[in-house]
Amino acid sequence: MDQVSLLLEGFAGALTPEHLLWAFLGVTIGTAVGVLPGIGPALTVALLLPITFRLEPSSALIMFAGIYYGGMYGGSTTSILLNTPGESASMISALEGNKMARAGRAAAALATAALGSFVAGTIGTVALTFLAPLVADFATGFGPPEYVALMAVAFVTVSALLGPNLLKGFASLLVGVTIGLIGIDAQTGQPRLTYGIDALLDGIDVVIVVVALFALSEAFGHLLTGTGHATVEPLRGPAVLSRSDFRRSWPAWLRGTVFGFPIGSLPAGGAEVPTFLSYAAEKRLSRHPEEFGHGAIEGVAGPEAANNAAAAGVLVPLLTIGLPTSATAAVILTAFQSYGLQPGPQLFTESGALVWTLIASLYVGNVMLLVLNLPLVRIWARLLEIPAYGIYAGVLVFATLGAYAAGGTTVDLLVLCALGLLGLLMRTAGVPVAPAVVGLILGPLAEQQLRRALTLSEGDPSILLSSPITVFLWAVVVLALLIPLALPVAKRRRRALTGS
Repeated sequence: MDQVSLLLEGFAGALTPEHLLWAFLGVTIGTAVGVLPGIGPALTVALLLPITFRLEPSSALIMFAGIYYGGMYGGSTTSILLNTPGESASMISALEGNKMARAGRAAAALATAALGSFVAGTIGTVALTFLAPLVADFATGFGPPEYVALMAVAFVTVSALLGPNLLKGFASLLVGVTIGLIGIDAQTGQPRLTYGIDALLDGIDVVIVVVALFALSEAFGHLLTGTGHATVEPLRGPAVLSRSDFRRSWPAWLRGTVFGFPIGSLPAGGAEVPTFLSYAAEKRLSRHPEEFGHGAIEGVAGPEAANNAAAAGVLVPLLTIGLPTSATAAVILTAFQSYGLQPGPQLFTESGALVWTLIASLYVGNVMLLVLNLPLVRIWARLLEIPAYGIYAGVLVFATLGAYAAGGTTVDLLVLCALGLLGLLMRTAGVPVAPAVVGLILGPLAEQQLRRALTLSEGDPSILLSSPITVFLWAVVVLALLIPLALPVAKRRRRALTGS
Protein backbone atom coordinates (compact mmCIF):
# COMPACT_ATOMS: atom_id res chain seq x y z
CA MET A 1 0.00 0.00 0.00
CA ASP A 2 1.55 3.27 -1.15
CA GLN A 3 -0.35 5.25 1.48
CA VAL A 4 1.07 3.08 4.28
CA SER A 5 4.68 3.70 3.24
CA LEU A 6 4.00 7.43 2.87
CA LEU A 7 2.33 7.49 6.28
CA LEU A 8 5.34 5.76 7.85
CA GLU A 9 7.57 8.42 6.32
CA GLY A 10 5.17 10.99 7.79
CA PHE A 11 5.56 9.43 11.24
CA ALA A 12 9.34 9.71 10.88
CA GLY A 13 8.83 13.47 10.52
CA ALA A 14 6.03 13.82 13.08
CA LEU A 15 7.91 11.96 15.85
CA THR A 16 10.87 14.35 15.88
CA PRO A 17 11.21 16.24 19.20
CA GLU A 18 10.44 19.57 17.55
CA HIS A 19 7.21 18.40 15.91
CA LEU A 20 6.12 16.52 19.03
CA LEU A 21 6.56 19.75 20.99
CA TRP A 22 4.43 21.75 18.55
CA ALA A 23 1.78 19.01 18.47
CA PHE A 24 1.63 18.97 22.28
CA LEU A 25 1.45 22.76 22.39
CA GLY A 26 -1.35 22.72 19.79
CA VAL A 27 -3.54 20.13 21.53
CA THR A 28 -3.00 21.83 24.90
CA ILE A 29 -4.00 25.25 23.58
CA GLY A 30 -6.85 23.66 21.63
CA THR A 31 -8.26 21.93 24.69
CA ALA A 32 -7.99 25.12 26.74
CA VAL A 33 -9.77 27.28 24.16
CA GLY A 34 -12.34 24.56 23.60
CA VAL A 35 -13.16 24.68 27.30
CA LEU A 36 -13.41 28.48 27.44
CA PRO A 37 -16.90 29.54 26.28
CA GLY A 38 -16.88 31.77 23.21
CA ILE A 39 -13.20 31.14 22.38
CA GLY A 40 -13.22 28.52 19.63
CA PRO A 41 -10.40 27.02 17.54
CA ALA A 42 -11.14 29.35 14.60
CA LEU A 43 -10.60 32.46 16.72
CA THR A 44 -7.47 30.99 18.31
CA VAL A 45 -5.82 30.01 15.03
CA ALA A 46 -6.67 33.49 13.69
CA LEU A 47 -4.95 35.10 16.68
CA LEU A 48 -1.85 32.91 16.37
CA LEU A 49 -1.41 33.32 12.60
CA PRO A 50 0.61 36.56 12.79
CA ILE A 51 3.04 35.27 15.42
CA THR A 52 3.82 31.97 13.67
CA PHE A 53 5.28 33.44 10.48
CA ARG A 54 8.81 32.61 11.61
CA LEU A 55 8.01 28.93 12.17
CA GLU A 56 8.58 26.21 9.61
CA PRO A 57 5.31 25.53 7.71
CA SER A 58 5.13 21.96 9.02
CA SER A 59 5.54 23.08 12.65
CA ALA A 60 2.89 25.80 12.39
CA LEU A 61 0.37 23.58 10.57
CA ILE A 62 0.90 20.72 13.04
CA MET A 63 0.16 23.15 15.88
CA PHE A 64 -2.94 24.50 14.12
CA ALA A 65 -4.22 20.97 13.44
CA GLY A 66 -3.67 20.19 17.14
CA ILE A 67 -5.68 23.28 18.09
CA TYR A 68 -8.45 22.16 15.73
CA TYR A 69 -8.67 18.64 17.18
CA GLY A 70 -8.15 19.89 20.75
CA GLY A 71 -10.95 22.43 20.40
CA MET A 72 -13.34 19.62 19.50
CA TYR A 73 -12.31 17.69 22.62
CA GLY A 74 -12.46 20.70 24.95
CA GLY A 75 -15.84 21.87 23.69
CA SER A 76 -17.53 18.94 25.40
CA THR A 77 -16.31 20.12 28.83
CA THR A 78 -18.08 23.47 28.43
CA SER A 79 -21.25 21.85 27.10
CA ILE A 80 -21.45 19.30 29.91
CA LEU A 81 -20.41 21.39 32.93
CA LEU A 82 -21.65 24.83 31.89
CA ASN A 83 -24.45 24.02 29.40
CA THR A 84 -22.83 26.56 27.06
CA PRO A 85 -21.75 25.02 23.74
CA GLY A 86 -18.59 26.67 22.43
CA GLU A 87 -19.54 25.79 18.84
CA SER A 88 -22.78 24.83 17.11
CA ALA A 89 -21.57 21.23 16.73
CA SER A 90 -21.48 20.89 20.55
CA MET A 91 -25.13 21.84 21.06
CA ILE A 92 -26.36 18.25 21.08
CA SER A 93 -23.80 17.16 23.69
CA ALA A 94 -25.19 19.82 26.04
CA LEU A 95 -28.71 18.34 25.87
CA GLU A 96 -27.87 15.11 27.68
CA GLY A 97 -24.41 15.94 29.06
CA ASN A 98 -25.55 18.81 31.28
CA LYS A 99 -28.48 16.72 32.54
CA MET A 100 -25.97 14.02 33.53
CA ALA A 101 -23.83 16.64 35.28
CA ARG A 102 -26.80 17.93 37.26
CA ALA A 103 -27.53 14.36 38.31
CA GLY A 104 -23.98 14.01 39.65
CA ARG A 105 -22.69 12.03 36.64
CA ALA A 106 -20.46 14.69 35.07
CA ALA A 107 -17.40 12.40 35.32
CA ALA A 108 -19.10 9.67 33.25
CA ALA A 109 -20.29 12.19 30.67
CA LEU A 110 -16.79 13.67 30.27
CA ALA A 111 -15.24 10.19 30.08
CA THR A 112 -17.54 8.97 27.31
CA ALA A 113 -17.00 12.25 25.44
CA ALA A 114 -13.19 11.96 25.66
CA LEU A 115 -13.05 8.25 24.78
CA GLY A 116 -15.60 8.68 21.98
CA SER A 117 -13.60 11.59 20.60
CA PHE A 118 -10.44 9.46 20.62
CA VAL A 119 -12.07 6.46 18.91
CA ALA A 120 -13.85 8.56 16.29
CA GLY A 121 -10.87 10.86 15.72
CA THR A 122 -8.55 7.89 15.17
CA ILE A 123 -10.93 6.06 12.81
CA GLY A 124 -11.57 9.33 10.96
CA THR A 125 -7.84 9.96 10.57
CA VAL A 126 -7.36 6.42 9.20
CA ALA A 127 -10.11 7.10 6.66
CA LEU A 128 -8.48 10.46 5.81
CA THR A 129 -5.18 8.64 5.22
CA PHE A 130 -6.64 6.39 2.51
CA LEU A 131 -9.38 8.63 1.06
CA ALA A 132 -7.50 11.93 0.63
CA PRO A 133 -4.92 10.67 -1.93
CA LEU A 134 -7.72 9.10 -4.03
CA VAL A 135 -9.68 12.36 -4.11
CA ALA A 136 -6.48 14.28 -4.93
CA ASP A 137 -5.68 11.91 -7.81
CA PHE A 138 -9.19 12.39 -9.20
CA ALA A 139 -8.95 16.17 -8.90
CA THR A 140 -5.64 16.37 -10.80
CA GLY A 141 -7.65 16.17 -14.04
CA PHE A 142 -9.49 19.40 -13.21
CA GLY A 143 -8.95 22.31 -15.61
CA PRO A 144 -10.11 25.95 -15.30
CA PRO A 145 -13.79 25.15 -16.19
CA GLU A 146 -13.95 22.44 -13.49
CA TYR A 147 -12.40 24.76 -10.91
CA VAL A 148 -14.88 27.54 -11.73
CA ALA A 149 -17.78 25.11 -11.21
CA LEU A 150 -16.18 23.78 -8.01
CA MET A 151 -15.76 27.32 -6.65
CA ALA A 152 -19.44 27.97 -7.44
CA VAL A 153 -20.37 24.86 -5.44
CA ALA A 154 -18.17 26.09 -2.60
CA PHE A 155 -19.77 29.54 -2.59
CA VAL A 156 -23.33 28.20 -2.54
CA THR A 157 -22.81 25.38 -0.04
CA VAL A 158 -20.67 27.44 2.35
CA SER A 159 -23.23 30.26 2.29
CA ALA A 160 -26.00 27.81 3.15
CA LEU A 161 -23.99 25.73 5.62
CA LEU A 162 -22.26 28.46 7.64
CA GLY A 163 -25.19 30.88 7.76
CA PRO A 164 -28.70 30.87 9.26
CA ASN A 165 -30.12 31.17 5.74
CA LEU A 166 -28.87 31.37 2.18
CA LEU A 167 -29.39 35.14 1.82
CA LYS A 168 -27.33 36.08 4.89
CA GLY A 169 -24.67 33.57 3.92
CA PHE A 170 -24.41 35.13 0.45
CA ALA A 171 -24.25 38.62 1.97
CA SER A 172 -21.26 37.57 4.06
CA LEU A 173 -19.67 35.86 1.06
CA LEU A 174 -20.05 39.05 -1.00
CA VAL A 175 -18.31 41.06 1.73
CA GLY A 176 -15.34 38.68 1.61
CA VAL A 177 -15.14 38.64 -2.19
CA THR A 178 -15.21 42.45 -2.24
CA ILE A 179 -12.36 42.71 0.28
CA GLY A 180 -10.41 40.13 -1.76
CA LEU A 181 -10.67 42.30 -4.89
CA ILE A 182 -9.02 45.33 -3.24
CA GLY A 183 -5.59 46.13 -4.69
CA ILE A 184 -3.83 45.91 -8.05
CA ASP A 185 -5.49 43.73 -10.70
CA ALA A 186 -2.84 41.14 -11.57
CA GLN A 187 -3.91 40.98 -15.22
CA THR A 188 -4.50 44.64 -16.14
CA GLY A 189 -2.31 46.36 -13.54
CA GLN A 190 -5.16 48.73 -12.64
CA PRO A 191 -6.00 49.55 -9.00
CA ARG A 192 -9.38 48.29 -7.78
CA LEU A 193 -11.41 49.64 -4.84
CA THR A 194 -8.42 51.51 -3.41
CA TYR A 195 -10.06 55.00 -3.50
CA GLY A 196 -6.68 56.69 -3.94
CA ILE A 197 -5.20 55.18 -0.75
CA ASP A 198 -1.68 53.98 -1.58
CA ALA A 199 -1.59 51.61 1.41
CA LEU A 200 -4.39 49.54 -0.19
CA LEU A 201 -2.59 48.99 -3.51
CA ASP A 202 -1.12 45.71 -2.22
CA GLY A 203 -4.54 44.61 -0.97
CA ILE A 204 -5.54 43.85 2.62
CA ASP A 205 -3.57 41.12 4.35
CA VAL A 206 -5.70 38.01 4.79
CA VAL A 207 -4.44 37.57 8.35
CA ILE A 208 -5.67 41.06 9.33
CA VAL A 209 -9.11 40.31 7.88
CA VAL A 210 -9.36 36.97 9.69
CA VAL A 211 -8.22 38.43 13.04
CA ALA A 212 -10.65 41.36 12.69
CA LEU A 213 -13.72 39.35 11.69
CA PHE A 214 -13.22 36.51 14.17
CA ALA A 215 -11.37 37.90 17.18
CA LEU A 216 -12.01 41.65 17.25
CA SER A 217 -15.72 41.47 16.39
CA GLU A 218 -16.21 38.79 19.07
CA ALA A 219 -14.53 40.98 21.69
CA PHE A 220 -16.50 44.06 20.60
CA GLY A 221 -19.71 42.03 20.82
CA HIS A 222 -19.04 40.98 24.39
CA LEU A 223 -18.11 44.56 25.26
CA LEU A 224 -21.57 45.71 24.13
CA THR A 225 -23.71 42.87 25.46
CA GLY A 226 -21.82 42.05 28.65
CA THR A 227 -20.14 38.78 29.50
CA GLY A 228 -23.06 37.10 31.19
CA HIS A 229 -22.95 34.57 34.01
CA ALA A 230 -23.56 30.85 34.15
CA THR A 231 -23.30 28.15 36.78
CA VAL A 232 -20.59 25.49 36.50
CA GLU A 233 -21.74 22.04 37.58
CA PRO A 234 -19.30 20.47 40.08
CA LEU A 235 -17.16 17.51 39.00
CA ARG A 236 -17.26 14.59 41.44
CA GLY A 237 -14.78 11.75 41.06
CA PRO A 238 -12.36 10.86 38.25
CA ALA A 239 -13.46 10.75 34.61
CA VAL A 240 -13.95 6.98 34.24
CA LEU A 241 -16.67 4.75 32.78
CA SER A 242 -18.34 1.90 34.61
CA ARG A 243 -18.78 -1.41 32.74
CA SER A 244 -22.44 -0.62 32.17
CA ASP A 245 -21.68 2.84 30.77
CA PHE A 246 -18.93 1.43 28.54
CA ARG A 247 -21.30 -1.22 27.11
CA ARG A 248 -23.81 1.51 26.31
CA SER A 249 -21.20 3.89 24.90
CA TRP A 250 -19.05 1.92 22.47
CA PRO A 251 -21.80 1.12 19.91
CA ALA A 252 -22.77 4.82 19.98
CA TRP A 253 -19.12 5.80 19.32
CA LEU A 254 -19.00 3.61 16.22
CA ARG A 255 -22.39 4.74 14.91
CA GLY A 256 -21.40 8.39 15.47
CA THR A 257 -18.20 7.81 13.50
CA VAL A 258 -20.21 6.32 10.61
CA PHE A 259 -22.35 9.47 10.54
CA GLY A 260 -19.54 11.95 11.11
CA PHE A 261 -16.74 11.15 8.69
CA PRO A 262 -18.68 10.68 5.41
CA ILE A 263 -20.86 13.76 5.99
CA GLY A 264 -17.87 15.83 7.15
CA SER A 265 -16.04 14.86 3.94
CA LEU A 266 -18.77 16.29 1.70
CA PRO A 267 -18.38 19.84 0.38
CA ALA A 268 -21.74 20.62 2.00
CA GLY A 269 -20.99 18.57 5.10
CA GLY A 270 -19.73 20.13 8.31
CA ALA A 271 -20.11 18.81 11.84
CA GLU A 272 -23.61 20.00 12.77
CA VAL A 273 -25.66 17.63 10.58
CA PRO A 274 -23.98 14.36 11.70
CA THR A 275 -24.31 15.26 15.40
CA PHE A 276 -28.07 15.79 15.00
CA LEU A 277 -28.41 12.56 13.00
CA SER A 278 -26.38 10.64 15.56
CA TYR A 279 -28.54 11.90 18.43
CA ALA A 280 -31.73 10.96 16.58
CA ALA A 281 -30.34 7.49 15.80
CA GLU A 282 -29.29 6.85 19.40
CA LYS A 283 -32.68 7.93 20.69
CA ARG A 284 -34.37 5.55 18.26
CA LEU A 285 -32.06 2.58 18.91
CA SER A 286 -31.56 2.94 22.67
CA ARG A 287 -32.85 0.31 25.08
CA HIS A 288 -33.44 3.15 27.54
CA PRO A 289 -35.39 5.75 25.52
CA GLU A 290 -37.02 7.06 28.70
CA GLU A 291 -33.63 8.46 29.80
CA PHE A 292 -33.33 10.82 26.82
CA GLY A 293 -33.97 14.34 27.96
CA HIS A 294 -32.93 13.35 31.47
CA GLY A 295 -29.26 12.39 30.93
CA ALA A 296 -28.81 9.40 28.59
CA ILE A 297 -25.14 8.55 28.12
CA GLU A 298 -25.70 7.48 24.49
CA GLY A 299 -26.88 11.03 23.79
CA VAL A 300 -23.38 12.25 24.67
CA ALA A 301 -21.32 9.37 23.24
CA GLY A 302 -22.81 9.33 19.73
CA PRO A 303 -22.83 13.08 18.95
CA GLU A 304 -19.33 13.61 20.39
CA ALA A 305 -17.98 10.79 18.22
CA ALA A 306 -19.79 12.23 15.18
CA ASN A 307 -18.37 15.68 15.92
CA ASN A 308 -14.75 14.47 16.02
CA ALA A 309 -15.10 12.11 13.05
CA ALA A 310 -16.51 15.05 11.06
CA ALA A 311 -13.47 17.11 12.10
CA ALA A 312 -11.25 14.56 10.35
CA GLY A 313 -13.65 14.45 7.39
CA VAL A 314 -13.51 18.24 6.95
CA LEU A 315 -9.77 17.90 6.20
CA VAL A 316 -10.51 15.78 3.10
CA PRO A 317 -12.00 18.57 0.93
CA LEU A 318 -9.63 21.09 2.52
CA LEU A 319 -6.42 19.22 1.63
CA THR A 320 -7.51 17.70 -1.68
CA ILE A 321 -9.47 20.46 -3.44
CA GLY A 322 -8.82 23.48 -1.21
CA LEU A 323 -12.45 23.71 -0.09
CA PRO A 324 -13.09 24.72 3.57
CA THR A 325 -16.43 23.55 5.00
CA SER A 326 -16.10 25.01 8.50
CA ALA A 327 -14.93 28.28 10.03
CA THR A 328 -11.76 26.70 11.43
CA ALA A 329 -10.98 25.04 8.09
CA ALA A 330 -11.30 28.46 6.41
CA VAL A 331 -8.76 29.93 8.83
CA ILE A 332 -6.40 26.93 8.37
CA LEU A 333 -6.67 27.50 4.61
CA THR A 334 -5.45 31.04 5.30
CA ALA A 335 -2.50 29.54 7.21
CA PHE A 336 -1.56 27.37 4.23
CA GLN A 337 -1.68 30.39 1.94
CA SER A 338 0.40 32.52 4.29
CA TYR A 339 3.22 30.00 3.76
CA GLY A 340 2.80 30.05 -0.02
CA LEU A 341 0.97 26.70 -0.09
CA GLN A 342 -2.31 26.18 -1.92
CA PRO A 343 -4.32 23.13 -0.76
CA GLY A 344 -5.52 21.10 -3.71
CA PRO A 345 -4.56 18.08 -5.80
CA GLN A 346 -1.04 19.42 -6.44
CA LEU A 347 -0.33 19.70 -2.71
CA PHE A 348 0.18 15.93 -2.39
CA THR A 349 2.79 15.92 -5.18
CA GLU A 350 4.52 19.25 -4.57
CA SER A 351 4.52 19.17 -0.74
CA GLY A 352 3.92 15.47 -0.05
CA ALA A 353 6.34 15.27 2.87
CA LEU A 354 4.58 18.12 4.67
CA VAL A 355 1.10 16.66 4.07
CA TRP A 356 2.00 13.18 5.34
CA THR A 357 3.82 14.59 8.36
CA LEU A 358 0.69 16.61 9.12
CA ILE A 359 -1.56 13.54 8.79
CA ALA A 360 0.77 11.45 10.97
CA SER A 361 0.73 14.20 13.60
CA LEU A 362 -3.06 13.83 13.82
CA TYR A 363 -2.61 10.27 15.12
CA VAL A 364 -0.06 11.48 17.66
CA GLY A 365 -2.26 14.40 18.66
CA ASN A 366 -5.23 12.10 19.29
CA VAL A 367 -3.21 10.05 21.78
CA MET A 368 -1.96 13.24 23.45
CA LEU A 369 -5.51 14.53 23.74
CA LEU A 370 -6.73 11.36 25.44
CA VAL A 371 -3.90 11.59 27.98
CA LEU A 372 -4.57 15.28 28.55
CA ASN A 373 -8.34 15.05 28.85
CA LEU A 374 -9.02 12.06 31.06
CA PRO A 375 -6.57 12.53 33.99
CA LEU A 376 -6.51 16.35 33.91
CA VAL A 377 -10.21 17.05 33.44
CA ARG A 378 -10.41 18.82 36.82
CA ILE A 379 -7.75 21.32 35.72
CA TRP A 380 -9.61 22.06 32.47
CA ALA A 381 -12.84 22.51 34.41
CA ARG A 382 -11.17 25.20 36.54
CA LEU A 383 -10.58 27.31 33.42
CA LEU A 384 -14.33 27.97 33.44
CA GLU A 385 -13.77 30.12 36.55
CA ILE A 386 -11.68 32.70 34.62
CA PRO A 387 -13.70 35.95 34.30
CA ALA A 388 -14.88 36.53 30.75
CA TYR A 389 -13.74 40.17 30.79
CA GLY A 390 -10.16 38.98 31.34
CA ILE A 391 -10.39 36.57 28.41
CA TYR A 392 -11.66 39.17 25.96
CA ALA A 393 -9.23 41.84 27.14
CA GLY A 394 -6.47 39.39 26.24
CA VAL A 395 -8.11 38.77 22.85
CA LEU A 396 -8.04 42.50 22.08
CA VAL A 397 -4.36 42.79 23.03
CA PHE A 398 -3.28 39.75 20.98
CA ALA A 399 -5.41 40.81 18.00
CA THR A 400 -3.83 44.28 17.91
CA LEU A 401 -0.28 42.99 18.35
CA GLY A 402 -0.85 40.28 15.73
CA ALA A 403 -2.18 42.74 13.15
CA TYR A 404 0.73 45.12 13.72
CA ALA A 405 3.20 42.24 13.42
CA ALA A 406 1.60 41.18 10.11
CA GLY A 407 1.79 44.61 8.45
CA GLY A 408 3.88 46.86 10.66
CA THR A 409 1.98 50.10 9.90
CA THR A 410 -0.66 52.20 11.62
CA VAL A 411 -2.83 51.84 8.50
CA ASP A 412 -3.07 48.11 9.26
CA LEU A 413 -4.35 48.93 12.75
CA LEU A 414 -6.98 51.29 11.32
CA VAL A 415 -8.05 48.64 8.80
CA LEU A 416 -8.18 46.09 11.65
CA CYS A 417 -10.50 48.29 13.71
CA ALA A 418 -12.71 49.13 10.71
CA LEU A 419 -13.09 45.46 9.77
CA GLY A 420 -13.66 44.58 13.43
CA LEU A 421 -16.58 47.03 13.53
CA LEU A 422 -17.84 45.59 10.23
CA GLY A 423 -17.70 42.13 11.80
CA LEU A 424 -19.63 43.44 14.82
CA LEU A 425 -22.35 44.83 12.53
CA MET A 426 -22.53 41.49 10.72
CA ARG A 427 -22.89 39.57 13.99
CA THR A 428 -25.53 42.03 15.24
CA ALA A 429 -27.52 41.50 12.04
CA GLY A 430 -27.18 37.73 12.30
CA VAL A 431 -24.83 37.57 9.30
CA PRO A 432 -22.11 34.91 9.84
CA VAL A 433 -18.47 35.95 9.38
CA ALA A 434 -17.10 32.57 8.22
CA PRO A 435 -18.44 32.82 4.62
CA ALA A 436 -16.66 36.18 4.33
CA VAL A 437 -13.32 34.47 4.95
CA VAL A 438 -14.15 31.82 2.35
CA GLY A 439 -15.10 34.54 -0.14
CA LEU A 440 -11.91 36.45 0.63
CA ILE A 441 -9.74 33.41 -0.13
CA LEU A 442 -11.66 31.72 -2.95
CA GLY A 443 -13.00 34.85 -4.68
CA PRO A 444 -9.70 35.89 -6.31
CA LEU A 445 -8.97 32.24 -7.18
CA ALA A 446 -12.38 31.88 -8.86
CA GLU A 447 -11.78 35.08 -10.84
CA GLN A 448 -8.36 33.81 -11.95
CA GLN A 449 -9.74 30.45 -13.10
CA LEU A 450 -12.69 32.09 -14.87
CA ARG A 451 -10.34 34.35 -16.81
CA ARG A 452 -8.18 31.36 -17.77
CA ALA A 453 -11.21 29.40 -18.96
CA LEU A 454 -12.49 32.28 -21.10
CA THR A 455 -9.00 32.84 -22.51
CA LEU A 456 -8.79 29.18 -23.53
CA SER A 457 -12.20 29.39 -25.26
CA GLU A 458 -11.56 32.85 -26.76
CA GLY A 459 -14.47 34.28 -24.80
CA ASP A 460 -16.97 31.45 -25.37
CA PRO A 461 -18.81 30.86 -22.04
CA SER A 462 -19.98 27.40 -23.14
CA ILE A 463 -16.58 26.07 -22.01
CA LEU A 464 -17.96 26.25 -18.46
CA LEU A 465 -20.26 23.32 -19.39
CA SER A 466 -17.76 21.44 -21.52
CA SER A 467 -17.42 18.20 -19.51
CA PRO A 468 -19.66 15.84 -17.51
CA ILE A 469 -17.96 16.97 -14.29
CA THR A 470 -18.79 20.63 -14.89
CA VAL A 471 -22.41 19.77 -15.79
CA PHE A 472 -22.74 17.75 -12.58
CA LEU A 473 -21.20 20.52 -10.44
CA TRP A 474 -23.44 23.23 -11.94
CA ALA A 475 -26.44 20.95 -11.33
CA VAL A 476 -25.40 20.78 -7.66
CA VAL A 477 -25.27 24.60 -7.60
CA VAL A 478 -28.80 24.86 -9.04
CA LEU A 479 -30.18 22.32 -6.57
CA ALA A 480 -28.45 24.05 -3.65
CA LEU A 481 -30.13 27.30 -4.68
CA LEU A 482 -33.59 25.86 -5.36
CA ILE A 483 -34.02 23.45 -2.43
CA PRO A 484 -33.98 26.18 0.31
CA LEU A 485 -36.57 28.10 -1.73
CA ALA A 486 -38.73 25.06 -2.44
CA LEU A 487 -38.86 23.64 1.10
CA PRO A 488 -40.94 26.48 2.66
CA VAL A 489 -43.39 26.31 -0.27
CA ALA A 490 -43.76 22.55 0.18
CA LYS A 491 -44.35 23.00 3.93
CA ARG A 492 -47.04 25.62 3.34
CA ARG A 493 -48.81 23.37 0.82
CA ARG A 494 -48.68 20.46 3.24
CA ARG A 495 -50.16 22.58 6.01
CA ALA A 496 -52.87 23.85 3.68
CA LEU A 497 -53.80 20.30 2.67
CA THR A 498 -53.76 19.17 6.30
CA GLY A 499 -55.92 22.11 7.35
CA SER A 500 -58.48 21.49 4.63
